[in-house]
Amino acid sequence: MSRVEGDRVGVPGVFPADVRLVGHGLVLREWDDGDLAAMARLFDDPDVAYWTPLVSPFDLGAARVYLKRARERRAAGLRVQLAITADGVEPLGEVMLMLSGAGLDVAEIGYIVGVAHRGRGLAGRAVRVMTDFARGTVGVARLLLEIEAGNAASAAVARAAGYRLTDAPPILAEEKGRPLALQTWEHL
Repeated sequence: MSRVEGDRVGVPGVFPADVRLVGHGLVLREWDDGDLAAMARLFDDPDVAYWTPLVSPFDLGAARVYLKRARERRAAGLRVQLAITADGVEPLGEVMLMLSGAGLDVAEIGYIVGVAHRGRGLAGRAVRVMTDFARGTVGVARLLLEIEAGNAASAAVARAAGYRLTDAPPILAEEKGRPLALQTWEHL
């Protein structure tokens, strides 16, 4: 899981009307109202609560709020959040592309995989598919991951997806009363 934070200035119309990405044995698709129970199962996890800013417990009410906000951010051209699936139906996690500025110079990718689906390379494959989409379809010049120091699983995902740790100083922040030191990884 990578950390995802805050809204940034979007670029309306930068994302295609309907995003469905296929590659590396995955189908990444838009979330829909029928996915709320699956979202609650995937995101209501102590690891997700620890490594991300998502609320805990993450129940159906939290899922409704999350999906509503995801749709608002997408409409504003800020981000696209996709369910990670193997079959185009059952969500196994999420991958998202977040624009970092008024243009397409820099964007960040974030991801979460449900505890029952970890260890299958889903996050790394989903990040590779999203990276290809960001570069090829959206036209993003620089792609980043911000991963908390000590999150070995996310660092392994970053390496598997072709990202390298930069020499940028850690981004210091606080989330849920806990200090964070986020390391920047970049796709070369």
